[in-house]
Amino acid sequence: MPDVQHPLLHLLNRTSLVVQIIIGLLAGILLALFFPQAALSVSLLGTVFVSALKAVAPVLVFVLVAASIANHQRGQQTHIRPILLLYLFGTFSAALIAVLASFAFPSSLTLVSNGAELSPPGGIGEVLKTLLLNVVDNPVNALLRGNFIGILAWAIGLGFALRHASPSSKQLLGDLSLGVTAIVKLVIRLAPLGIFGLVAATLAESGMGALLDYLHLLLVLVGCMLFVALVVNPAIVFWKIRRNPYPLVFTCLRESGLTAFFTRSSAANIPVNLQLCQRLGLHEETYSVSIPLGATINMAGAAITISVLTLAAVHTLGIAIDLPTALLLSLLASISACGASGVAGGSLLLIPLACSLFGIPNEIAMQVVAVGFIIGILQDSAETALNSSTDALFTAAACLAAEGASATAQAQTQPR
Repeated sequence: MPDVQHPLLHLLNRTSLVVQIIIGLLAGILLALFFPQAALSVSLLGTVFVSALKAVAPVLVFVLVAASIANHQRGQQTHIRPILLLYLFGTFSAALIAVLASFAFPSSLTLVSNGAELSPPGGIGEVLKTLLLNVVDNPVNALLRGNFIGILAWAIGLGFALRHASPSSKQLLGDLSLGVTAIVKLVIRLAPLGIFGLVAATLAESGMGALLDYLHLLLVLVGCMLFVALVVNPAIVFWKIRRNPYPLVFTCLRESGLTAFFTRSSAANIPVNLQLCQRLGLHEETYSVSIPLGATINMAGAAITISVLTLAAVHTLGIAIDLPTALLLSLLASISACGASGVAGGSLLLIPLACSLFGIPNEIAMQVVAVGFIIGILQDSAETALNSSTDALFTAAACLAAEGASATAQAQTQPR
């Protein structure tokens, strides 16, 4: 007998995942507006979805990276170095844009009386030390804590060690990678329900009232992130691939940035980015390493947050700064942002480090951190969307540029 599919399943299979996510987003907004109590009750859907992504991401990265390196054939090229340069240049460019925007549109803060009871790093050396310790973390502990720098280090080491293993061992690792990838696909299919729960619960709990007091600051922050996403990043990609970058930019924003905006976790969005790279037909041995690496060090959004909030504190306190000091802040924000994932609290806890550059005492700096937590509903969402979509964008740009260069070289060697 022919297999008759249920009409609802048939409709779901025919509708793209992005359209389903948008439907879930709109449904969550409507539920929060008209039935706030019911919206709170569906928060479990969002919590389960984010938890599932965070649970599967460390295992996926570990197995996929190890399998890619172990099965690497001699003579095949990867493009990690140009991607790494794009990550670093993009993060520094974002910090520089944030500094310029803060000079053009200075923000003032109403500093709250209580800073959060958190422990920021004491200096850039402490940030780099934490990053280095994460590299040599126990592999089991790295998997449990979602320490992707440690996971990446162990996966690369194991992959190189297994390059001399028997073909059957390599095949087993490859099959394990395919199995974990199948689980990831199932989890990602649940994204519309997860985003429905996240949006409904967030709007019902917090609303947007708390954000109005900091509207100017939010406009500067989000404006910088949009400028980087829609102007700076496309310019970098155009320089790399020498053709219209916007189809690729919009694809990454739609399929990676949209999900990251609501999950607010670069780690949770790693499986989404890996799936996107696979659909784009990119080099697996490249993106299996560059995507988890980008989730750790490609932090354009974090660099913007650190720069804008620090300069808002500087302006509020009436501290005069010159251009060299502002450029130094851009560099410090870039380096700090790359180490943000190694510090509990992410980019906000690196603000006191940047404030110390201007002699702002820690008590006041921590009040700025508290302001950051207040606007975090929107700030953190936009920051994560920019960070995560840029991981996929720069990976795709480097791979496409390498393919274009290879095709040109082959054409030049053909007999006329």
